[in-house]
This record gives sequence, C-alpha cells and structure tokens, in this order.
Amino acid sequence: MPARTLPTILRQDVESHNTAQSCYVTCGTKVYDVTSFLNDHPGGGDLILEFAGKDVTDIMADEISHTHSEAAYEILDDCLVGFMPTEPVLDSAAKSTRPDEIVPLPPSKAGMQELKSNGAADGLSTAREPLYAATGMSTAEDLSKDTDYENDFRQHKFLDLNQPLMKQVFFGGFSKAFYLEQVHRPRHYKGGASAPLFGNFLEPLSKTPWWVVPLVWVPPVIYGTLLSAANLSSPLEAALYWTSGLCLWTLVEYLMHRFLFHLDDHLPDNRFFITLHFTLHGIHHYLPMDRYRLVMPPTLFLALATPFWKLAHAVFFYNWYAATAVYCGGIFGYICYDLTHYFLHHRTLPAYYRELKKYHLAHHFADYQLGFGVTSKFWDRIFGTELSVGGTKTMKSQ
Repeated sequence: MPARTLPTILRQDVESHNTAQSCYVTCGTKVYDVTSFLNDHPGGGDLILEFAGKDVTDIMADEISHTHSEAAYEILDDCLVGFMPTEPVLDSAAKSTRPDEIVPLPPSKAGMQELKSNGAADGLSTAREPLYAATGMSTAEDLSKDTDYENDFRQHKFLDLNQPLMKQVFFGGFSKAFYLEQVHRPRHYKGGASAPLFGNFLEPLSKTPWWVVPLVWVPPVIYGTLLSAANLSSPLEAALYWTSGLCLWTLVEYLMHRFLFHLDDHLPDNRFFITLHFTLHGIHHYLPMDRYRLVMPPTLFLALATPFWKLAHAVFFYNWYAATAVYCGGIFGYICYDLTHYFLHHRTLPAYYRELKKYHLAHHFADYQLGFGVTSKFWDRIFGTELSVGGTKTMKSQ
C-alpha cells in the first residue's frame, strides 16, 4: 500500500491508544497498531505496554536492553496504520503551498544505513547474517517472523511446510547431522496456524490445546491425593510424601529435557530414531510458536508416565499410598510445567515469569544445548548448563 494512502494520526490520538485492548506505538513518524502482537511478542506483552502510546525507537535500538533484528522491524511494518506529523513535518506543511502532498515518509534503507554509520540510529538496521549461527536467529523476535515456505524449502532442502511433515522426516533420507542442524533452526507457520503433521485422520490427535492438560490430569491427581491422605497415618505425612514428589519432578523435568528430548549428540543416525526425536521434541524446536503442539498429548504423556508409576511403587514398596502420594505430587509438577511452558510462549506474564520467558526463548533462538530448565534455572545452575538471557554461555555444558 502506498504510504500516502495511510492517514495522519495526531500525537494525542496515538497517546490515547495505551491499553491492551488498543495499543499503538510510534517509531519516528510511523504509527503502528501492535494490539494483535501483544500475546505473540517473545519478550511478553507487558514489555510493549510499558511503551503504549509512546515512541519505541530508542528502546528497540538499545543494546543493553535488547537490540532488535531486522526481522522485528519487518514484523512491525505489518502493523503500520498511519503517520504522526512531527514538528519538522508540521513546519514544512506550514511553509508549503501544497501541504496535502507532504507525507512523513520514513527514511530509506540506504538512509538508515547512513544514519547507523553516523551513530544516529544504532540498532535500526542489523546485520544480514544471524547472530546465533546454531539456530539461524538474530533475536527472539525472529521466532515469530512468518517463514516463506517455498524459499525455505528451496534454500535448505529440508521440509516443505505445505506438505505433511512426518512423512517427509521419515522418508527424507536426512543424515543425523543435517537433521539436527535444520530442526533447530526455528520456522514460523503463517497466521498462527499449525503445520500439517500427518495430513490424514491422525492430524487432530497431534494437536493439544493447553486446557486439555489440567482437564485430563487434575481430577486423578486430586483423587489420588485424597485417597493417600485418607490412608496414611496423618495429613502431614501425606503432605511430605506429596511435596517430595513435586520436588522430584523438577529434577525429572530437567533430566528428561536434557537427556531424552535433547538426546541430539547421542541420537542414532537412523530414520526411526530421527522420526522419534522429531515427534518427541524436534517439532517444537522446528515450530516453537505452534500453540497446539506446545503441551504433551495425553496419550504420549501416559506412555512416558507409566514407568514412573512403576518406579514410585518399586521405591516405596512398603506403602502403596505413600507411593501414590509421591506420584501425585510429581504429576502435579508436570501439570505446572506444561502450563508454564505454554504460557512462556503465548501469554503475558508477571515479572518472575517474564524472566523465565526470556530464559526459555534464549534456549530456542540462541543455544538449544543449554538452558534446559523451564519452570526454574535451579538444575541448570547445579549441573552447569545455565544460559544467559543474552544467549551466551554462563557455564560450560558438560
């Protein structure tokens, strides 16, 4: 759309759009309606709302806070709704004989490069090459940039996002090295939809809305907890066993994420194991913003949880109800984990969880070989796999 067809929006009108229901920001003379992007912003919608109705030029270019990539500006341009006449524009209009033809156009790309070289707009034009070579990303915003399916397939010769993915993974003949390189380079399916996985009657089974997790697992956890409490010697004993299970889950969460979901280096170079890796976790790194493949389908979780049921009753063989209390505490921990994981990708969160969100998204866009904790960084610190929010290693992974 030609720039001159967009309306002029006065400063006071921009400033009035300062809520989650209607959020405008400006970058120079350009006015953007970013309301629809609040939930998808990798840093959280609250970070945008802090600047609702205000100019974001400086904060987007601030290297200390978070320098935004060129992809971020491309996403922003999709939200362009008009131009705000600044003082220089108003002066030009006052002096012109045809003020209706004065359009506050943004600087050209060449002009932005010149500004950058002069230090006047540092960060507004970024390097073409990705900052994080392992994932092909420059910043977290790249996770939300729509992938051009045809160009991506033509360039990387990996998966065609227009076609069912599972069949391509199994029959693609990819080497392990090539598969791991590509599956950890995030793509984003257009329009917030889900890419086809099976392309047949199995497709609905591969999609799980977040609310299915508490709906399916909270009732049996409540039942098992109450049953254990009624048959143990005291509520305090039941609470101690249950809390022990919850604490054990945090370790299980870390170990599963690191040594099962990211088996990467020890993955057999075999199509069956590559397909299994893709099913368990690879698809999440390939399409990290797919909201229907962020939580675990009940059938898959049941398969993974069954051995832990047997383990709990083998360890606490002396008391069936103690084992059940421990197990219920662990399952409750899993529920918290899966919901936290979903909200880190797709919801506006309180301050503590915003830090977790930055940490987890750095695992996706910066270094997938570190930062395995989702609900906390505790075990990453214990085992030396902590990842800085800026995407650099703070401890050496062993």
